[in-house]
Amino acid sequence: MSDYSPKPEHKFTFGLWTVGNIGRDPFGGAVRDPKTPAELVRLLGEVGAYGVNFHDNDLIPIDATPAEAEKIKQEFRKALDETGLKVPMATTNLFYDPIFKDGAFTANDPKVRAYALQKTMNAIDLGAEFGAQVYVFWGGREGVETDASKDPVEAIRRNREALNFLCEYVLDKKYAMKLALEAKPNEPRGDMYNPTTGHMLAFITTLDHPDMVGVNPEVAHEHMSGLNFMHGVAQAWEAGKLFHIDLNDQYPGRYDQDLRFGSRDLKAAFFLVKFLEDVGYAGSRHFDAHAYRTEDFEGVKDFARGCMRTYLILKEKAAQWHADIEIQELLGEIDTLDSSMASFFGKYRAAKAAALKAQSFDRAAIARHGLKYERLDQMTIELLLGVR
Repeated sequence: MSDYSPKPEHKFTFGLWTVGNIGRDPFGGAVRDPKTPAELVRLLGEVGAYGVNFHDNDLIPIDATPAEAEKIKQEFRKALDETGLKVPMATTNLFYDPIFKDGAFTANDPKVRAYALQKTMNAIDLGAEFGAQVYVFWGGREGVETDASKDPVEAIRRNREALNFLCEYVLDKKYAMKLALEAKPNEPRGDMYNPTTGHMLAFITTLDHPDMVGVNPEVAHEHMSGLNFMHGVAQAWEAGKLFHIDLNDQYPGRYDQDLRFGSRDLKAAFFLVKFLEDVGYAGSRHFDAHAYRTEDFEGVKDFARGCMRTYLILKEKAAQWHADIEIQELLGEIDTLDSSMASFFGKYRAAKAAALKAQSFDRAAIARHGLKYERLDQMTIELLLGVR
């Protein structure tokens, strides 16, 4: 039997808010007692994770005194040293506190926007203190319930101004840190600005320092709106902007479920893992998911182990897919190399365009050719089901 134990080179990470989730939802209270950040680090060390990520207020409560904050940081640092866990990513909670009910960087009240900048600078300092090299921005309240409340163009400008300011702050502080933007179509706002990874990629091109800003796509956020997550990841990768990734699972068209990775759509998870491994993605594999509300903390450990184990099983399946002779022979038939067409592709030249316009194509004959995608997909399913 293969060894699916996580190792440091797999770079599996969890947020304090994931394993620390106490099972509260809109219809029911907590089912698990809170644990301290240090206790959660030790839990992650026990299950074999590589790292732990945090929002500022996952680590330091928003109303903590300086003395309380220092004590928490000392305990957290001690737990990191004991377990060897890293802190690859940090972020700011700009959505929970009532001050952010109308957003943070896009809020209509300038005092809210100023406070959001102040809070984020302090949180960037906190992330840098623990070695975070990626800083994620999820605009959880950056949106509207009614378009009567905000001019969307002005909201875009406010968001751009904030990110430009924070890029300059990171540069001024000489932090070795990249910024990653995370998209979501809706929830908790009725409609969110920059709702998909594609929107974020376009927005990044308008910033003053686009080179230091990328994306943090999340499985659930793209699946909520029925999109193919792997395609968004591929677009981010091709653009050189895949700075971080959030792995979980999700039924399309539902609220943000944050299910255990691979627990809902194995085929989508397989092609995602295959893509990440094929292109050599070297960043963290961050599991932004929650254990079921039915679980105690032993169940939380089962959840965390399950996320990592499923990734490694699918990584093995991807290697089997590449090694499967019949699948590879069929791929060779499907992705044909027709040397007679080679001269028509690549950089434009007038002579090339003229030759292509003169070329004769037998459309009916080309269209009659079956592509055998059904067979290829069934072989992939059988491989995933363990009968190949």
